[in-house]
Amino acid sequence: MSNTPFNRRDFIAGLGASALTVHGLSRAATPVDPKNAFAWGVASGDPLADRVIIWTRVAPALGAKVSVLWDVALDATFKRIIRRGLAIASTSTDHTVKVDVEELPANTALFYRFVAACQTSPTGRTRTLPQDDVKEVKLAVFSCANYPAGYFNAYAEAAKLPGVHAALHLGDYIYEYERGGYASEDAAALKREVQPANELLVLADYRQRYAQYRTDPDLQALHAAMPWICVWDDHEFANDAWKAGAENHTPATEGEFIARRDAAAKAYHEWLPTRPPVPKQPLLTYRTFSFGKLLDLHMLDTRIIGRDQQLDYANYITATGLNAAAFAADMANPARQMLGTTQLQWLGKQMAQGKGLWTVLGQQILMGRMNIPAPLVLRQVSFTDYSAMLIKAQTAPGSLSAQEQAVLAQPAIPYNLDAWDGYAVAREAVLASARALNKNLVVLAGDTHNAWASDLKDATGQQVGVEFATASVSSPGLEAYFPAENPAQVAAGLQQIIDPLVYAETGSRGFMVITATPTECRSEWYYVSTIKSRAYTTTIGKRLRTLPGAGKRTVVPA
Repeated sequence: MSNTPFNRRDFIAGLGASALTVHGLSRAATPVDPKNAFAWGVASGDPLADRVIIWTRVAPALGAKVSVLWDVALDATFKRIIRRGLAIASTSTDHTVKVDVEELPANTALFYRFVAACQTSPTGRTRTLPQDDVKEVKLAVFSCANYPAGYFNAYAEAAKLPGVHAALHLGDYIYEYERGGYASEDAAALKREVQPANELLVLADYRQRYAQYRTDPDLQALHAAMPWICVWDDHEFANDAWKAGAENHTPATEGEFIARRDAAAKAYHEWLPTRPPVPKQPLLTYRTFSFGKLLDLHMLDTRIIGRDQQLDYANYITATGLNAAAFAADMANPARQMLGTTQLQWLGKQMAQGKGLWTVLGQQILMGRMNIPAPLVLRQVSFTDYSAMLIKAQTAPGSLSAQEQAVLAQPAIPYNLDAWDGYAVAREAVLASARALNKNLVVLAGDTHNAWASDLKDATGQQVGVEFATASVSSPGLEAYFPAENPAQVAAGLQQIIDPLVYAETGSRGFMVITATPTECRSEWYYVSTIKSRAYTTTIGKRLRTLPGAGKRTVVPA
């Protein structure tokens, strides 16, 4: 009945020690009642058919080392407890508790709780994965939750949804910026100013920021409602991170990036219900989750383990414009890595061995080709002005000025070199594997704060699969970068300019629900009306799908 030897005498002694020994509070993210043992809620994650991680945090005020009892039951009243054990919350893990509960029944809804210092935690609901024949798999997909930008209404709405197997978080669970930094204009008014006030650099900083996030009631509700499967992106470390550095890291004043990276990774695994595939190698986070014969989910790390440094357009700008030849040569460099050779080989093996009808990649960044005219990428003209030039070129080409002709003559280039567009050779390797294995490929992405759906084509134009990308939970989208533009017109213009792009929504916050069946894989985009108030409404903005089988793997209406 227990994962670990359960000694009731030790447990009772531990309760007594924790109740009587009160130490000073750690750097709590927000004021919490020191008498509330479980102020940060509960969570579960990384479900398999026979096991799942359960998580909580015990108030530091209860002691440096606290005994915690945990129960897993088949019912919410805990009359049918099937697993029970003892864990320890200590300062070495920031008082968090993670238990990998084993020997569980497959495809089963389960309930769990913790007890410490004579207090019982909130009840969490989790679910093990199905085996063999499965009629439907439903996944809620999230990305980019910036605490000071606004409320996590997307989390609150998703917590209400029935029948979801798991929540997928594709990264930017936290942001590392200092108080008053990115997207913080309304933070004071919303009482969501970040803690600590400084940019996150050391372990204590990252721990405190996670603690603040985990006091959010909407985040707690979603964690308690279903198991999570997570991967990190850059802001769990620093903006535009890569394997040996980041845009938002200055070694001369902030120390070695590797030390910051390792501290951030430690805090991430402490605060999230993850199961690293190699326990003593926390940077290895790529792993597979199989939902019977219906779906294989491969979670990838496109950020830390293998990525080479991003290219920068600033290095290719000359007095006469973009040095397209030099840029193209660097883009074609076969040595530039996104996943790294080890992870790429692992992915190829996992796809080859996978038995699911659908092959789904859960990863951070856009894989679809997003080439747009260079003047727009470099912000030399607005979408409105560029559209007017295109209309003029079509209706009255003789009226174009020399300057307008020069603008229209510039090539289309990737709008985001931090995405797969900046690693074209690496992208081809992934697409080639999926195509050679005849997989029904569905790529999930976040990162951009906007919603997208694209056909995935290789460099020769052959259709390989589709990509569905979620809007952000709270981080601002393209509407913040083009404040003078109508987001609907921007989205429509992008769909017209970018051939593989089928759908774009560039002005709303929300999440995505993926539903896989034997006949289709469907995406529904949920949008919340506001993140500046806890009162909001929700709409389903779009439904699209793809079908299994060669010749059918494109984005089509649902």
